Amino acid sequence: MDALPAALGAAALLLLLLTVRLLLARRNSSPRTAPLSLLVVAGSGGHTTEILRLLSSLSQSYSPRHYIFADSDIMSEDKILTFEQKRAETFSNSQFTLNRIPRCREVRQSWSSSVLTTLYSILYSFPLTFRLKPDLILCNGPGTCVPVCISALLLEILALKKVIIVYVESICRVETLSLSGKILYYFSDYFIVQWPALKEKYPKSIYLGRIV
Repeated sequence: MDALPAALGAAALLLLLLTVRLLLARRNSSPRTAPLSLLVVAGSGGHTTEILRLLSSLSQSYSPRHYIFADSDIMSEDKILTFEQKRAETFSNSQFTLNRIPRCREVRQSWSSSVLTTLYSILYSFPLTFRLKPDLILCNGPGTCVPVCISALLLEILALKKVIIVYVESICRVETLSLSGKILYYFSDYFIVQWPALKEKYPKSIYLGRIV
């Protein structure tokens, strides 16, 4: 149990370093420092619960918070609204938006047809990501995060916006990465795992112990 507070502290330190990095970049380009726009990808199952636990430790500097989830994911929407209502009790000027995109792949959907639905989701996500222009994306494994992160990479390729991608693999992944993790391992700026076995297999990853 002693490792949990240490891991939470390490995670908070990493997020602090990201904040400093972004603020310094803004200071060099503009005399006015603004809060960091955060895009959070939520997902069905335990993904939303885990990501909201991470958000609970963040300050109001991460504002506004733009949530993206699949259009059929009603449960995530309810959890986010409950979280933000509680957060508003502490931060009266709390700002957030809810955004829906087509789901990449439904349960039991064939892999061949999921290619088409994923491409459609990417096409839908790009104008949304372009409009939001977040400074930072935080995600933890739902399939929805793949088209969103690819859209963010396209913004950088087109020299429209550099978006830092922070991927936190789910605590449920002990020895193997999720499909989303296997894809975004190569594209994320910071790839965090919660088990030492994954750190051994994926040297680029950052092991902080259990953080959710």
